[in-house]
Parts: sequence; C-alpha cells; structure tokens
Amino acid sequence: MSTATPSGPSHRVLVTGTAGFIGFHLASRLLDQGHAVCGIDNFNDNSPVQLKRDRHAQLERRAGYAWKVTDLTDLAALQAAFADFRPDCVVNLAAQSGVRHSISNPLACQKPNLEGFLNVLECCRQAPGKPRFIYASSSSVYGGSTALPFTEDQRVDTPISLYAATKKANELMAHSYSHLYGMQTIGLRFFTVYGPWGRPDMAYWLFADAMLAGRPIKVFNDGDMYRDFTYIDDIISGVVGCICSRSIGRCEVFNIGNSRSEKLTDLIGLIASELGISAPQMELLPMQDGDVPATYASIDKIRAAIGYEPTTPISVGVPKFIHWFIEQGRKYQ
Repeated sequence: MSTATPSGPSHRVLVTGTAGFIGFHLASRLLDQGHAVCGIDNFNDNSPVQLKRDRHAQLERRAGYAWKVTDLTDLAALQAAFADFRPDCVVNLAAQSGVRHSISNPLACQKPNLEGFLNVLECCRQAPGKPRFIYASSSSVYGGSTALPFTEDQRVDTPISLYAATKKANELMAHSYSHLYGMQTIGLRFFTVYGPWGRPDMAYWLFADAMLAGRPIKVFNDGDMYRDFTYIDDIISGVVGCICSRSIGRCEVFNIGNSRSEKLTDLIGLIASELGISAPQMELLPMQDGDVPATYASIDKIRAAIGYEPTTPISVGVPKFIHWFIEQGRKYQ
C-alpha cells in the first residue's frame, strides 16, 4: 500500500505505546502523512528502556507530535490526555507483549492488557463523538489450530497462553462496547511482525545477535516451525488504512499478515547469509510452552475492506532488518 499523503482529511490520532516497536512506526507514518499524533507510553522495562527512549526521541522532534508519559492503568491521566488532545481515532498498541512473558509473569500481563484496555475503551466511550477505536489483537488467539490459513471466522476460544487469552478478551470487550454504546471498534490480529527498531525478545533479533557473537542459536521444535513473518511497513500500511477508511463496519476483526507461511529454517538461512555466516550453530530444542507449530494469515477480509496488500517478502525485509541491526540494533541487546 502507498505511503503517500492520503487524499482525505487529516486525523487526530491518539496512539498508545508509541515508544514500542509498532507504535513508533505507526506514529512516524502518520506524521509523514500530515496527521496530528498524541503518543502515550509509560517507558516500562519489559524491553530495553534505552531502545524505547531512542524511538521516542525521534518522534519528539517531529512537528505535529504531542506526548504524555502515562500508564494505561491510570484512568484519570488517560482521561486528561483525551480531553487535551480530542482524538477522532485511537489506536491502542500498548500492552505487555509476548507469550513467554505472560507465562513467567502473569500479573504483569493482566494489568495493561485487561485493566488498561478497559480504561482506553472507557475514555473512548466518554469522549465527544466517540472516536474510532483500533486495537492490537494477535495471531496467538488461534491457539493450537492446525486449520491453515487462519480465517477470522474460525473459533478462537481455546487459547494456549495467558497472552492469547488477554487478546481474545480484548476482542470480546470491544464487541460489547460497540454493541452497548455504538462505538466503532476494529481489532487487528498481527502476525509475527519484524523489522528495524523491533523487539529484542523476538526470534529474528535473537538469531542475529547470537550468530554475530558466535553463540549457538536456540531452535525450537527441532526447526519444524512455520511463521507468517510480516514486515513492519506492511503492518503500518494496514493500520493506516483502517484509520483512514470510511467503509469499515461498526465492529470488525481483521487478520493482518503477509499471507505466507515461511519455514523457520529459511529465515535462519537468510539471516546467516546476510551476516556472511555459512553454517550457524544450532541448539535444537523441543517446543516451548504456549508456542504453536505454524501460523498463516488469510487476508481476504482486510483486502476486501481497505485494499490491504503486503509487498515485502522475507527476502527483502530480512536484509533491511540486518542492515539496521548491524548499524544500530546490537547496542540494545
């Protein structure tokens, strides 16, 4: 999808989690297109704080960007931010991300993902005009389903991690608010997002760091894993399309992925090739708790709704990430 300035009116978009990976890229794209953005983040230490501060520093210099250091669980502070900025669209990306972290620290997942999410819903309900509400769900809601590709009409009531359960709960909460209060809510089930300024806990980052350090990479399920790796620019095009579209229903949930299921060992080979490593050392391990063997997004629904079309295969996206990682990313590990 195009990154050109949209022909329609500009928007006032409140984005939670702008010091995070997807939030940072979304705010940057929106500012490029002439929209006004208010960013909210609490700069917690669930990933390197310096990485968050460096993302934020780039946004802070931009015209049209306002920001607040606020936790989603602080309802009064959120209400004040809404009153000051008066958004016509809200994109909730702030969360405790990661399946593994939700297993090791469930309470840290519950607070932002459930209590914080409800606070943002309440602020949207109370705001004049009830701004369009777009929120991050996850491919993890599909649980251990083996019916590929995943489609939005599949049952998703058997989560295999607390993180997945909180994301399914978010979809149900949004549905109830849409029904009760006439709010427009749009949930986006993201599929394995990667790219520059990403998350250090993600496999592609861990692989690159280990290879450069000469350490074996940890490969789970003996490498028999498939993922719908989706480059960050494609994800952002989909989110912006949902912000700007006038043809989306009142309560929707969309898959947003690359619609290609890639073998994990192919990703490893691409990373090694870009780093000039002929045979990376691998430590083959069993499947982790909460993990699934394969993900694969059907994007027919979002394609029909907004014309979403990913354009970045891993053969293009991985070299872009590795270039950034060598230049800047390694210092955050």
